[in-house]
Amino acid sequence: MKEAESTRTPASKAGRHAAIEQILSTRQITSQSELREALEEMGIVAAQATLSRDLLEVQATKVRGSDGRQIYALSDHSANAEWGEEGAEQKLQRWSQDLLVGGATANNIVVFRTPAGAANLLASAIDSSRDETVLGSVAGDDTIMVVCVSDTAAENFCNKLLSYAEGVKALDS
Repeated sequence: MKEAESTRTPASKAGRHAAIEQILSTRQITSQSELREALEEMGIVAAQATLSRDLLEVQATKVRGSDGRQIYALSDHSANAEWGEEGAEQKLQRWSQDLLVGGATANNIVVFRTPAGAANLLASAIDSSRDETVLGSVAGDDTIMVVCVSDTAAENFCNKLLSYAEGVKALDS
């Protein structure tokens, strides 16, 4: 028996939405046809028009990944319920790896660069991580300003996210 047959997801709208959110949270999906294939692996068959509506309803948007490819991403509103404290850090690691282009510090402020249109997604992950050294963040189109509690905290936070972007687990600061 294949895994898709043993762990089935109902083909209802709610089941499709949950499956789409799970897929977009764990994989980089670049097209609706790729999403349809991933759903079919889970035993869910959906027409292209249905997927278009579903993507709107789960508030998925396309953002440019660090490799330049357009990928589907969930807005924070639809993913918030699934991310705990540990999950928020994993989400920050994943979005840093996918979206972070660079970063620099100026005193207690960190400025991060992302591809166009991706700053809000990474800033949301920064806010969700609830890092105690971060006072807050402000995002534009491709730039995020993060205010930290000290110059040292800013340097450590910048280094942490840059190491995530490089795929290296950062040491606890």
